[in-house]
Order: sequence, then structure tokens, then C-alpha cells
Amino acid sequence: MQMKILLILSCVLPMALHAQKTAVLINAQDYRFVAQTAIPMGGPTKHLSSGYDFTVSKDSVVAYLPYYGRAYTAPIDPTKGGVQFISTQFDYKVDSTKKGGWEITIKPKDNRDVNQINLSVSSAGYASLRVTSVNRQAISYSGEIVKRRKARP
Repeated sequence: MQMKILLILSCVLPMALHAQKTAVLINAQDYRFVAQTAIPMGGPTKHLSSGYDFTVSKDSVVAYLPYYGRAYTAPIDPTKGGVQFISTQFDYKVDSTKKGGWEITIKPKDNRDVNQINLSVSSAGYASLRVTSVNRQAISYSGEIVKRRKARP
């Protein structure tokens, strides 16, 4: 009987601690979404190498994500492919879900291409991020929420 209790606790306790860590990061508006897959509209899922992320802090959001899909206009700077920007003026809204996760909406005010970013986060820290753009089809990413590191220059 004690072995069953220990087994259950060994499974449940780490999940509860991870959920608590995720809640602290979300509430502090101090986290990083690490993208593991890209899901373009009308195309196959792309597994990503490490290094692609979306960072959120109280004073900025920084996107460094690849883009796959249809662009309606060519970028002004061809070296800025993908979803890459830094925004220091943005609306940020968090809603809790019934299952203990969060729905986060970010609307950059100082970016002409990206309209909105929607981030759905589970209590375990798994997340999906959707970028809606003016000049391109929307794209989604799946990944996880981790502690923020220093922003890219």
C-alpha cells in the first residue's frame, strides 16, 4: 500500500511543481516559448532545430521563429526571413482556462507586419503559439514554456 502511495506521489508531485513554476513565469510575464515544431497552414509540420524562440518580459517581446507558408508581399530586408522582431509597445492579456492553463494574447503596436500572437499554455508548460500577420498566412508553433534568458541583441 505504501509503495502505491509513493509511486503516485512520485508521478504527481513533479507535475504539480512544474505547473507551479509555469504559473510563476506566466504571472511574472517573464518567460520564453521554445519552439519545437512549426505548423504552417496547408503544409506539413516541420520539426525545428534548437534556437527558435519567443521571449516575453514586462518591457518587450522578442520573436526569433522560422516561417513556412505563403507571403503576400516580399520582405523589405531579405535577411529578415521568418518571424523576427522586437516589440516594446504591445498589449498583453492573460486569461486562465478551466483546465488550469492560460490563453495569452499579445498585440504588438510597433510592428507593421504582425497583428497578433496567441499563446495557449497548459499547466504543465506545453504551449502552442499562433502568429497572425498582415502580409503572410498565419502560422502556428508547438513547444514549451521555460525560464527566460537574456534577450537577443
